[in-house]
Amino acid sequence: MALHIAVEVVRDSGTSLTSQIQNFIKQEISEGVLHPGTRLPSSRRLADDLDVSRSVVVEAYGQLVAEGYLEALRGAGTRVVRHLGSEPVVPALLDEGLAPRVRWDLRPGGRNIPEFPRREWLACYQRVLHASGPADHGYPPLAGEPALRLELAHYLGRLRGVHTSPERIMVVAGFAQALGLLCAALPDMGHHRLAIEDPGHPGQRQFVRESGLRAVAVPVDEEGIDVDALAASGVRAVLVTPAHQFPSGVTLSPRRREALARWARDVDGWVIEDDYDGGLSYEPGPRPLALQRTMPERVVYAGTASKSLAPGLRLGWLAAPDPVFDQLMRARARHDLGTETLTQLAFAELLRSGLFDRHLRRLNSRCDSRRRALEEAVRRYLPGAVVLGRRAGLHAYVRLPRHTDEAALVARALRRSVLVRGAAGFHARPRADDPGLVVGHAHLPRSAIAEAVRALAGLTGP
Repeated sequence: MALHIAVEVVRDSGTSLTSQIQNFIKQEISEGVLHPGTRLPSSRRLADDLDVSRSVVVEAYGQLVAEGYLEALRGAGTRVVRHLGSEPVVPALLDEGLAPRVRWDLRPGGRNIPEFPRREWLACYQRVLHASGPADHGYPPLAGEPALRLELAHYLGRLRGVHTSPERIMVVAGFAQALGLLCAALPDMGHHRLAIEDPGHPGQRQFVRESGLRAVAVPVDEEGIDVDALAASGVRAVLVTPAHQFPSGVTLSPRRREALARWARDVDGWVIEDDYDGGLSYEPGPRPLALQRTMPERVVYAGTASKSLAPGLRLGWLAAPDPVFDQLMRARARHDLGTETLTQLAFAELLRSGLFDRHLRRLNSRCDSRRRALEEAVRRYLPGAVVLGRRAGLHAYVRLPRHTDEAALVARALRRSVLVRGAAGFHARPRADDPGLVVGHAHLPRSAIAEAVRALAGLTGP
């Protein structure tokens, strides 16, 4: 079957014919003209149609395959990859969604999750389903099921040192909803700007801006957020990840904790503590307790089951002082009718039965093993690079040698079938002299981690 495609090339252009073909096909895919699964002409057919050397088309197709736009299947020709949507593909910056098929996906997003405890979850879900009555199938309480709020108060106090009560806990659909409610409540409390850690999650910066607040970037160093810079900004509300900063992995030092508490009291401000890793901490020695316990009257504590169970559950919680809790309830009443009941009750049973603690112990052991495999592989295959931060959570920050061209490394890694995120995308103010990688390691076996890092060997040059 002779296929054709309307490619336009300009022979007297300063851009090579290969690049023109590549750019044209990329644009057609990005604009939704070429749809996922569309078969393209053979290299020989397109070369004949354009009256160019076949090697020009072969090189263009090969690069598009390497970048994840096309796939070449034996006996099926060259096609637009089937899992692309109509948005441009930027593989190095993706957490979720569009991505080329690769052998090793080292992104720190939602796919970077260990095995879900299916047997335990099913047992708990069946128990609550069998015990549920008509009242459990109506609209849930706006703040969450009392059984789960009680178990969360017990669990958070025991494991994280959170000073709260069931009446001040709200169950939400993950941290995204928690942040949305807080962004809706803050203006009613006189706050129109929210300080965000830099580096931090770029999606959160965008979310805050789109919620109508101004996001103010505050630098993070080896002790955590720079409280002096925060004070100089004039902002009176801040979002922090003190136990295991995302993405740098540092823990807020005791000195900075005290300074942050003084700042909050001095400016009559609020601290939103995103404890997104929850109980995932495998560093030797005592675990850092929640920042909230040092000033429960000034901190809104937010947690989630996304890292410890699965983001697909859309299950999170807030523990807030009374003034903020009341504002959150009013904000939620305008937009929501509560979180799904049976999932809440199943999680409450998982907590009550001790099965969640058992799952966390297994999870911490597995993540510790994989983090050690990453550290060993970095030492062996990436001379001059170092894994930073506390051993916790599902990701690690790898600082690269200062001379490394981070963007070039990420692009070359993709050609070796490794999808990894550079650190620059997490900075509001990227620095060329501080290259790094943010690596999700929890979903891979030790051998795959070693193979993925070995594939990056030799790429840390300028």
